Amino acid sequence: MPPEPHRPPVDLLTTGALAIAVVAVSSSAPLIAFAAAPALALAFWRNVLSVAVLSPYALTRRRTEFRSLLTGANRRQGVFCVLSGVALAAHFATWMPSAKLTTVAAATALVATQPVWQGLIARLQGRRLPLGVWAGIGVAVLGAVLATGADFTVSGAAFAGDLLALAGGLFGAIYTALGERARVTVSTATYTIICYAVCGLVLLVVCLVGRVPLGGFDTGTWLAVIALVAGAQLLGHSMFSYALRRIPATTVSVLILLEAPGAALLGWAWLGQLPAASSVPGLLLLLVGVAVVVLSSARSARRVSR
Repeated sequence: MPPEPHRPPVDLLTTGALAIAVVAVSSSAPLIAFAAAPALALAFWRNVLSVAVLSPYALTRRRTEFRSLLTGANRRQGVFCVLSGVALAAHFATWMPSAKLTTVAAATALVATQPVWQGLIARLQGRRLPLGVWAGIGVAVLGAVLATGADFTVSGAAFAGDLLALAGGLFGAIYTALGERARVTVSTATYTIICYAVCGLVLLVVCLVGRVPLGGFDTGTWLAVIALVAGAQLLGHSMFSYALRRIPATTVSVLILLEAPGAALLGWAWLGQLPAASSVPGLLLLLVGVAVVVLSSARSARRVSR
C-alpha cells in the first residue's frame, strides 16, 4: 500500500488558495442549473477552455517537466495525472447532470458524501485515519445534508439526479486521491493541464457517442460557461489541486463540503430555490465537522513528525 506522502508545512498561501477554491466551486451548481445547455456539453467546454487558458504558460515554462512525465523518470506520476483526468470526467459526467435533474441543494448535498468515500479510499490504501477525522466526516456530511435541505424522495428524475450526485461524490474522491499521488512531485500547472485535457477528451468522446450538441447555445449560456471556467474550474479545482501538495486528500474533501451551503444560498438568491428551515443548524454542524477534521489531521501530523 502507498505510504502517506511527505508534505511541506501548510502556509498562508495554501490557506488562501483553499478559501478562494471554496467560494469559487460554490457557484458551480447554480450556473449548471441556469445554463440552457446539456450538462455534458458544459462539462466538456469548462475543461477544454481551461486547457486553452493554461496551456501557453504551462507549455513554455514546464516543457521539461512534460517530457519527464512522458518519457523520463516521472512516467509513474504521469500515469496518475492521466487517471485523475479520467476520474474527473466521470465525476463531471455524473454530478453535472444531477444538478439539472434535481435541485441545486440536493445535488450539492449528495455529492458532499465525497469525504466518506475519501476516508474509505485512504483506509484501503493502508492509512489509519484518526477517530476524530471519522467523527468530523460524519458530522460534516450530516450538516451538509441538513444545510441544503436535500430531497430524498423517490420520484422519477429527481431520484435519478440523487443517484448521479452520489456517484459524483465517489468519482470526486477517486479524482482527489489520484491527484494527491500525482502532486507529490508534479507542479500544479502541469498536473492541471494533463488532467483537464484528458478529462475534456473523454467527455468529447462521450458527447459524440451520445450525440450531445456542443454548440448553438444562447449568450447567457456561453456567459455561464465562461463563469464556470473562471470560477469553479480555474479558481476552484485548480486551487484544490495546488493544496493537495500540503494537505491530505481526506481533509481537502471535507473542506469541499463548504461548497454545499454556498451553493444553496446562491440557488436561493439567484434561482429562487429556497433552502429548508433546517439550513442554519445544518450549516453549524458542517462547520463543526470541518473544524474537527482539520484539527484532528493537524494533531496527527504533529505526532508523526516528532
